[in-house]
Amino acid sequence: MRTGCGKSGRKKIVVAPNAFKGSLDAPGVAAALARGVRAAGGGWEVVPLPLADGGDGTTACIVSATGGKMFKKTVTGPLGEPVEAFWGLAGDGSTAVVEVAAASGMARLPRKSLDPMRATSYGTGELILAALESGCRRLFLGLGGSATCDAGAGILQALGVELLDGAGRPLPRGGGSLKELATISHERLSPRLRGVELIVGYDVANTLYGPEGAAYVYAPQKGARPEQLPLLDEGLRHFADVVKKELGADIGTLRGGGAAGGIGAGLAGVLGAKLVPGAEEIMEIVGLRALLESGEVGLVITGEGEINAQTLYGKVPVAVSRMAKRFGVPVLVLAGGVKLDLEAARREGITTMLSITDGPMSLDEAMARTAELLESTARRVMELVRVNL
Repeated sequence: MRTGCGKSGRKKIVVAPNAFKGSLDAPGVAAALARGVRAAGGGWEVVPLPLADGGDGTTACIVSATGGKMFKKTVTGPLGEPVEAFWGLAGDGSTAVVEVAAASGMARLPRKSLDPMRATSYGTGELILAALESGCRRLFLGLGGSATCDAGAGILQALGVELLDGAGRPLPRGGGSLKELATISHERLSPRLRGVELIVGYDVANTLYGPEGAAYVYAPQKGARPEQLPLLDEGLRHFADVVKKELGADIGTLRGGGAAGGIGAGLAGVLGAKLVPGAEEIMEIVGLRALLESGEVGLVITGEGEINAQTLYGKVPVAVSRMAKRFGVPVLVLAGGVKLDLEAARREGITTMLSITDGPMSLDEAMARTAELLESTARRVMELVRVNL
């Protein structure tokens, strides 16, 4: 693999991976890769930048990369129970970070209790309010991992938006009640939102409703039974119709609008939030673009648990490679499993992909040895780079 590491002024190696789900979080992956690169002895400056795509781990990645702070708060869980969640403040002191999974995620419930007909995103709205108290001027909300299918209705209600049925009563929480929505009022919207840029980062590109929408594609994994899928989809479609009638916003076809049970579409339509690919926005916040623009980076190493066709839809490794490609920086992808066509990967800017497994082993063994395998693979690769300089 040819890199720019031997060029004058291009001695930095950026290590920017996603988590290896189920075995090691993104900061842990970045640390293991950094150890491997340093062990190769090339004298490179290693810059760890753990990343996420907007789902679980987003807050920790941004706080870690920017030298920010984490804050805890007890809020409403998916089914109304109190949960201890968290939010973060980036190192710049003006960018707050909230991830939906912290308060409203599937991990908050036993699998047998998952129920998107009743699950609410209200607790995420409470986290947003807490973050706004910091005086931030920008708030990034990472989508992904939610237990909900309520189009962000719970968040909106927590922020003071009145969602009322035909009799003027507040809409009950949960995706099952969206079909009863009749009017939307901003009269009691929290004044803390004034002057704050609200950015919502999606981790999947699905639209709000329809065969590829939030209900039919993702609600089954959130506990929805087959007969509930058309009901949830109908509710999301009705929510979009009311938003269009009341506010003039067409949210039904927004790319990423179906992420996190429709939270992306709901916040874009009702609050005017900016809906963006989560991985790309996170790369901006942690400073990856600025590093690449400096001309000092000779190689980027990224990765996640498995590289496959889904990776092409904006997952971390491809988001990184697309950005690096603009600046002519080669990208090495390391993964537990590599199931993506190399030519398809190269079109996205990936130089090469390698599996970290060093011989026949079970999945359980590979997951137990993830840190060790990442470190040893990175070391061997960088030793080869030294030989070829």
